[in-house]
Amino acid sequence: MRRAARVVGRALRTPVTGPARGIRKVTHAQGAGESGLGRLIELHGVNGAGDVMITVALASTVFFSVPTDEARGRVALYLAVTMLPFTLLAPVVGPLLDRLPHGRRAAMAGSMLARAVLALVLSGAVATGSLEMYPAALGVLVASKAYGVVRSAVVPRLLPQGFSLVKANSRVTLGGLLATGVAAPVGAGLQMIGPGWPLYGACLLFLGGAFLSFRLPPKVDSARGERRALLAADEQHLAAAVDACWDPVAEPVAEPAAEPAATGAEPAATGAEPAATGADRSDGTRNRGREKDRDKERRRKGPGLRTVGPAVTHALAANACVRCQSGFLIFFLAFLLREHPLTGQSAAVSLAVVGVAAGAGNALGTAVGAWLRARAPEVIIVTVVGTLVAVAVSAAVFFGAAVVAVLGAVAGFTQALAKLSLDALIQRDVPELVRTSAFARSETLLQMAWVVGGAIGIALPLRGPLGLSVGALIVALGWLTTVRALMASARRGASHPRVA
Repeated sequence: MRRAARVVGRALRTPVTGPARGIRKVTHAQGAGESGLGRLIELHGVNGAGDVMITVALASTVFFSVPTDEARGRVALYLAVTMLPFTLLAPVVGPLLDRLPHGRRAAMAGSMLARAVLALVLSGAVATGSLEMYPAALGVLVASKAYGVVRSAVVPRLLPQGFSLVKANSRVTLGGLLATGVAAPVGAGLQMIGPGWPLYGACLLFLGGAFLSFRLPPKVDSARGERRALLAADEQHLAAAVDACWDPVAEPVAEPAAEPAATGAEPAATGAEPAATGADRSDGTRNRGREKDRDKERRRKGPGLRTVGPAVTHALAANACVRCQSGFLIFFLAFLLREHPLTGQSAAVSLAVVGVAAGAGNALGTAVGAWLRARAPEVIIVTVVGTLVAVAVSAAVFFGAAVVAVLGAVAGFTQALAKLSLDALIQRDVPELVRTSAFARSETLLQMAWVVGGAIGIALPLRGPLGLSVGALIVALGWLTTVRALMASARRGASHPRVA
């Protein structure tokens, strides 16, 4: 009898423990288990699965359950009540988390617990349609973005031996994408049971995520050797940043000693010089001496060590425009395809086709980024963003079902590969003592760009060529304003890397 019970128990456990062991084997490969990166990959997968469960529940309530005009009003209200306040909170969230480096595990766990509670609040709100849904959705959004900022700061602390940041971020991102792909149909199935069931599932996932957060190695809470980064671009901004951050602690510059009085041995012409001219020259010498001393002080104290440099800031600007276009396409195409589905397809199927294309492109971009191993990141950014501009312009001119699907795939590919190239530049050009802060602050800026793009997408009229032209303009501006600087940086390369 006992043997039969063991056999039955083993048979019931195998469908769960078998895949779990397989996932653990993959996430902990190549030293990721020893460094703690494997646990972060698993945590990020749980985070992505929970977020997509909430997205499914809110989309069904705010988007699919009412006519298009009313849905646009609801989503506009959702943007006004949730995302617009987030644009005000985002600049505070990043620096605030940046100032609390010793509690990163607690911050990630707090983000998970907050979303678990808010998922329960939303489960009641979506059933009744009450306005509680909007502030709760704001809380979910802020907690999710806060997790993203902290996660970006944690990755550099968990690198296995011989791992680059690009490879580590590729694994983390790919883990999140796979978990999202699995959780989306599960959430849709739960939605068929009842509107609150995806939110109950999200609550359980986030509770598990809070537990996994504290299983990360304690070293992620260490701020040893770290400083806060300044997102400065060119030499002028670097000097200004150094003046603002270093000069207050600089030692006072000694005044040059007065020149000895003229003696009879000196030429008569020198003694006959007007007093005013001698004073002017003395002042000029004094000023030049002060400037030289300031320059020496800056070099001695490490000018620019708290800044990220021109290559990183231009790459960040290009990524921000890509992320802005991503937010724009999500909202604009969601309403456009609902009103004008792809030929012969329903609105839900049309959205699914574009969503799958974008997800596949994102996964492919992540895989290609890991394969390229941070080779010529500036050239990669210029190439993929330029390709996206060309595809976006073509989609606006030759608007159609196939072209829209291709645009979604290329946009996902570009977003993934350009972000990994930005990570490579941060690893290459940013000193280690501010690298963690640079990741956190750049992620905050990218999240804000996505929100701005979403707001533009919801405001435009539902005319395909017009909307895709605006999307093409957004990314074209980012490419045109950064291509020259990025190519110049690529020619220079990393011949003068700044080290802490």
